[in-house]
Amino acid sequence: MIFIKLNTVVTGNSLVSLTFHLFNLHGLIEHFQLDTMKLRRFLVMVQEDYHSQNPYHNAVHAADVTQAMHCYLKEPKLSKSLTPWDVLLSLVAAATHDLDHPGVNQPFLIKTNHYLATLYKNTSVLENHHWRSAVGLLRESGLFAHMSLENRQLMESQIGDLILATDISQQNEYLSMFRSHLDRGDLCLENANHRHFILQMALKCADICNPCRTWELSKQWSEKVTEEFFHQGDIEKKYHLGVSPLCDRQTETIANIQIGFMTYLVEPLFGEWARFSNTRLSQTMLGHLGLNKASWKGVQREQSGSGDDVDPAFEEMDSDILPQEPRLS
Repeated sequence: MIFIKLNTVVTGNSLVSLTFHLFNLHGLIEHFQLDTMKLRRFLVMVQEDYHSQNPYHNAVHAADVTQAMHCYLKEPKLSKSLTPWDVLLSLVAAATHDLDHPGVNQPFLIKTNHYLATLYKNTSVLENHHWRSAVGLLRESGLFAHMSLENRQLMESQIGDLILATDISQQNEYLSMFRSHLDRGDLCLENANHRHFILQMALKCADICNPCRTWELSKQWSEKVTEEFFHQGDIEKKYHLGVSPLCDRQTETIANIQIGFMTYLVEPLFGEWARFSNTRLSQTMLGHLGLNKASWKGVQREQSGSGDDVDPAFEEMDSDILPQEPRLS
């Protein structure tokens, strides 16, 4: 797996190394006159605020999503229209999109009366926390202290817009808007608001693109996110909290979870993304997605003797039922 191997090579610093490289590659350090020591300090703080004990939502996942976001930014339709500001927002949001993730989902935080659920009034609890944590580190690092207050506030707000878009409970809303724009053919990337919306969709794709990778990579990430789900379920059983859907290792399987995830979330999103950006990359991702789904159905048939079971949790598409962040990229 590319980022697990990278993480080993750079001694656990994949997020710092990759993001610093991408800032340099895109010319952001020079364009925004960034202090490289402050940039590295900010990235180190970000990396350290991810929980390494999480099987899935950790700094390696953040690096993986950041790399995917870079690939989408380089797609012809986007790259010719994006400004340095757009690229800066995108990379910071990708690197911080799961910052300080506790390894459990929103329903768990709500039913345990966690302070974050109270603070954010049970609404996009994790995403709000990731965003606010990112803002805190940006301010502490002083990375953009040389910019005007107005620009810093705008940046913080727009980074929030990107991170909040990754709330899986809002998937249908964003997908419906995206599909409507594509049906009408009215997306204009010279329009800053339209570009920002596409960046939201790009980050959503980067966040759940794992089923669009090769089987070897996709399977390993799938195992990691399921391990995290099942760990939550074990805690819920221990404290008699009622096991959340997709989190019971006695009744769920990786294959069932993945087939439902691909059917109800990944396929619709990447189908529309390919309408927007019909490139070799998009077609390759859809090809891997189809092959991976077929592979999981093969695993499912071996386990159950049938290939038609789809986890009912995904059919509900309800924020109280779905894990808040089944993020597989």
